[in-house]
Amino acid sequence: MPPKSGSSNPLTSLVKKLGTSPNAFNAKLAADNLARGIAKQGLASLVDGGVLKALSSYATSNKPGERMAAAVGYTSLVTVLGPAVLPALLPTLPTLIDMYGDGDNTVANSARKAVEAITSLVPVEAIPQLAILLINELKAIGKWQAKIGCLKELARLVDLKGQEGKDELAAILASLLPDVEHAMHDTKKEARFPFVSAEAVATATSLCSTLPNPDLLPHVSILIESMKAPTSVPQTIKSLSNTTFVTEVTPPSLAVLIPLLQRGLNDRSMEVQRRTVIIVENVCKLVRDPVVAAQYLKPLVEGVEKIRTGASFPEVRAFAQSAYDTLMKAGAGTEIKVAPRDLDTESKAVEVLLLPLLPSGLVIPSPNDPAAPGTPFHPLFAKTLDFSTRLVAELVYRNAFTGDDHPKWAKNSPDAAQDGSEDVLVDTIFSLAYGALLLLSHTRLRLVRGRRAIRDGKVENFPPQDEVRAVMVEHALQGEDRSLSIIDFIAADKQLESVSRVTIRDQLLAVGFDDDRQAQTVGSLSGGWKMKLELARAMLYKADVLLLDEPTNHLDVTSVKWLEDWLLAQKNVTCLIVSHDSGFLDNVTTDIIHYESKKLVYYPGPLRAFVEKVPSAKSYYTLAATSIRFSFPPPGSLVGVRSNTRAILKIKDCTYTYPGGEKPSLIGVSCALSLSSRVGIVGPNGAGKSTLIKVLTGEAIPQEGTVYKHPSLRVGYVAQHATHHIEQHLEKTPVGYIQWRYQAGHDKEMLEKVTRVLTAEDKELLEKDWVGRTGEKRKIEMIIGRQKLKKSYQYEIKWRGLDHKFNTWIPRDELLERGYTKLVQQFDDLESSREGAGSRETTLSAVRKHLEEVGLDGDIAQYNEMSGLSGGQKMKVVIAAALWNNPQVVVLDEVTNFLDREAVGGVAVAIREWAGAVCIISHNMEFVNALCPEIWNVENGRLVQQGKSAVVEDAFLEAKSKPASRLASRRASPAITPSGSNAGTPAGSGDEGTPEGASTPAKGAGPPKKKKLTRNQLKAKEERRRQRKLQWLISGGPKPDSDSDPDPV
Repeated sequence: MPPKSGSSNPLTSLVKKLGTSPNAFNAKLAADNLARGIAKQGLASLVDGGVLKALSSYATSNKPGERMAAAVGYTSLVTVLGPAVLPALLPTLPTLIDMYGDGDNTVANSARKAVEAITSLVPVEAIPQLAILLINELKAIGKWQAKIGCLKELARLVDLKGQEGKDELAAILASLLPDVEHAMHDTKKEARFPFVSAEAVATATSLCSTLPNPDLLPHVSILIESMKAPTSVPQTIKSLSNTTFVTEVTPPSLAVLIPLLQRGLNDRSMEVQRRTVIIVENVCKLVRDPVVAAQYLKPLVEGVEKIRTGASFPEVRAFAQSAYDTLMKAGAGTEIKVAPRDLDTESKAVEVLLLPLLPSGLVIPSPNDPAAPGTPFHPLFAKTLDFSTRLVAELVYRNAFTGDDHPKWAKNSPDAAQDGSEDVLVDTIFSLAYGALLLLSHTRLRLVRGRRAIRDGKVENFPPQDEVRAVMVEHALQGEDRSLSIIDFIAADKQLESVSRVTIRDQLLAVGFDDDRQAQTVGSLSGGWKMKLELARAMLYKADVLLLDEPTNHLDVTSVKWLEDWLLAQKNVTCLIVSHDSGFLDNVTTDIIHYESKKLVYYPGPLRAFVEKVPSAKSYYTLAATSIRFSFPPPGSLVGVRSNTRAILKIKDCTYTYPGGEKPSLIGVSCALSLSSRVGIVGPNGAGKSTLIKVLTGEAIPQEGTVYKHPSLRVGYVAQHATHHIEQHLEKTPVGYIQWRYQAGHDKEMLEKVTRVLTAEDKELLEKDWVGRTGEKRKIEMIIGRQKLKKSYQYEIKWRGLDHKFNTWIPRDELLERGYTKLVQQFDDLESSREGAGSRETTLSAVRKHLEEVGLDGDIAQYNEMSGLSGGQKMKVVIAAALWNNPQVVVLDEVTNFLDREAVGGVAVAIREWAGAVCIISHNMEFVNALCPEIWNVENGRLVQQGKSAVVEDAFLEAKSKPASRLASRRASPAITPSGSNAGTPAGSGDEGTPEGASTPAKGAGPPKKKKLTRNQLKAKEERRRQRKLQWLISGGPKPDSDSDPDPV
């Protein structure tokens, strides 16, 4: 409708009334009347009636009332006229944003409302155009209030139009983030300017939340922090190097990563440079579009080239060379000439196409050429048409006008064998990288219902949980409440709220939990029963895809057979199984998915059919057929032990009950280990196997019975759950962990055992006076030294409050008789650890070499934090740490659970060739039977020994028969316990006399030949001579004879 002409146009008076409104309320009334009047006359009256011109004049007026009137007027136009007025009002945004800094708060608040009203009208396709307008205004304006206003509006755009709006913003992140980052570092010295920096951080965080890459979203906060504070770049790079990447890297992700990687490449630290070039290489491998690689990765080439040729560390140069080659292969060095865009020309071309399609009343034909497109009938319509044609031109440029032109990845590969009878659950292509390693490269995953061969939704193109329900069965029950009863534990699962307790009870009964066991707490369960509990919970989820990671770990033979039967009975569940149990895989698998050259290769049939096709996989059946070689350090000698069949670690009549438990886990158990022991501990789940080991190694204190350990014995203990050892050090690298643990020359973890921590009673004993033979009273402060004394030891005591010159040597037996057992054992552990680890240098190269000898990659050992290691890698770290101080006994509790078949073979070969004693708990009977001629069968807390047992003799008892050879100090293999051990004293009998059958000197045979003193005996003799002389100097009296010391017997 054309506007009314002449000076009587009512819009003129309404505009004037708006400009003279005394307050915001009156201005709102006048503005609403004006907007309704425009609605009656038509949008053209905005121009014809001079409304836009008047409002623009008010907005730049010196009078606060008129500036407020302009902002209120714009808000009313939006409210009444709707989206049609957007093209006319969009150019007013810079003026309104500048009003944010107005000294009159009413004007500033009115301007904010106007801007929010106008931006709310923007269609999703115009969000990039609006965002660029705001960014340009952010760079141009100087008022801090206006800067904050621009940043707030940018952040508001993120949630303005839902996911479509986020996708539009993500596409232009490369254009937005640099200027937002610049706002974080604004250098103007004004009291309120920190608000700009804080708002810029908040805006950058909101913008980065639009990233389509789920692998980067958890790191948004540290990525933003690295923009704000360059000093945090090393920590950000470190965090990214421990990240698992599975999603294709697209331009939005590169827009965030490239600036960070450039800073990392320019960092002076060799460690940061090394991590950065590795991340660069893996990012390149996940960029599938060569045009994107050439456009975004090119800025990295110079930094990588600089490190490749100039880094001081050869290994860093090698990593940089590999990254450089990958960059070049990806196309980063390709010159792509992009023709400069002329948006005006593109817009005009679209207008030429649109004008003939418009109604004739909206277009004025060309007077000179009837065939020409014509022109818009009104200036305001021309502005609206220009806005629309620019949007269309942008959509055409991005090929975004249809959703089917560029499918991301085909759901079904053309070479895929399709069988109409198969119910395909998943058929997708994805990549998988972990920080410094690309594990899978653009490989295919195809799962068919009912086969046995994602839980977090991170696999690219994997169907969501509401379409394909995938359930992961884990071991550790991490983060769960272990104080709950078993049935309450499952009932508390939010995903099982609709499942009745009767159903839960029946399912628990099906996996072996009777009513009594269901009432127990989760924390009281052994590793095998925890695995059963997780399986029971997974079954209640009614999964389409069941993901089982080493499901037979911790399960006894009976439980494994039950699991096999259950899996075979599932006809509508696809089971994806990771396992190194060859017998289990042979019985349950229908297909094998094998990892080969960063691809998943599919082999139909069970494991044995796969091995027939791939002979290199024969290690699944033969422990010796392994390409991995482990090397254990030779065990150190044990002072006073000249027979490798003499007991050095024993327990007698021990009973142990866990705190809160009603039934003892061990009942009257007696056993012993010698230097030649090769013991396998077997038994059902929950029988007490791990408890027995904990009592033997000092991890637990029995309520009844005694535990004896040779004072100089070193035990390398690998617990059932590897994280038991390293859970407090996950931020360290494997090399750093061993260096921390042994940096003082002894094992720090040794002193943390509950059997070595001083109790209140022990501390009270230290407060009691020690009454000497002369009646003098002193208090023991600590033990600071130890030396051989005949067949035992004597300890140097530091007395409280006295100088070191008053230290005294006291025999071991006397200290034990007076109750200082814990103090003596604590020092014995410290000294034995020093004897083993003190001679080893904890240099980086030495520790790295040691870790490589147990199968851990040197670069992973040196650079990767343990929090990012796999279960098998953590197990190798724990094994290496346990072996660092050259132990004489190694105790392995379910060590095969976390190692692959190759690594299990490597451990088996290393144990077979090792000269120390070994004690193994495992349900892998193949592993146990190959190494252990002696079996300890634990069931219901009681121990039954099968095979050869150790001779229990005192650790310092000299054999009166022919001296035994020192096998313990040689790197020989005592794989079979010597037959002579069968005649020994039964373990734990307490008979420490001469063994039955041992020879004694004949009567009348004359005095024995005088023995030559050993080096240690000579040292002890010299120390005694020195002590006698020192006592003579202090006390006087006759001078002692230097040769009066008798030789030890």
